[in-house]
Amino acid sequence: MPPEDASSSADAGGAQRHYRALERLYHSAPVNQLFSSQLSILDKGIARLTFDVDERSYHAAGAAHGTIYFKMLDDAAFYAANTLVSDKFLLTTSFNLHFTKPVRTGKVIAEGKWISGKRRVFVAESRLIDEEGDEIGRGTGTFMRSHIALSGLAGYSSDPAEQE
Repeated sequence: MPPEDASSSADAGGAQRHYRALERLYHSAPVNQLFSSQLSILDKGIARLTFDVDERSYHAAGAAHGTIYFKMLDDAAFYAANTLVSDKFLLTTSFNLHFTKPVRTGKVIAEGKWISGKRRVFVAESRLIDEEGDEIGRGTGTFMRSHIALSGLAGYSSDPAEQE
């Protein structure tokens, strides 16, 4: 096998380890114990979250409060962007969102996609799709490298297979 093939194979393995570590990091965050949700990193720059929305997230008029929209959109965009950064935790510096349809209950998919930036500042967008396949929200975020090492975060660095 030519050296470049071996190198790209090693890079792919490193990327997959990074993606799985980001998924563990998401799951380990205390705030995510409040939500029935699952993160999947699909590829470089692409993240998907599946949320179960129920009455616990309702506002007074009987639909999901905007905070749940923001959480889903921000998380999907954030993790899509953080796939490009394997050493540092990113921070959300701004986020714009648009509500297009209320959601009451059911499964919602948040799809995040990295758009631009490769060094210090990253831009990613995300959208929410309800069980009927309708877009219910959309957002764009700007994320910046922090000084927080991913390797220093317990959720990122702990592999459940190693703990058995």
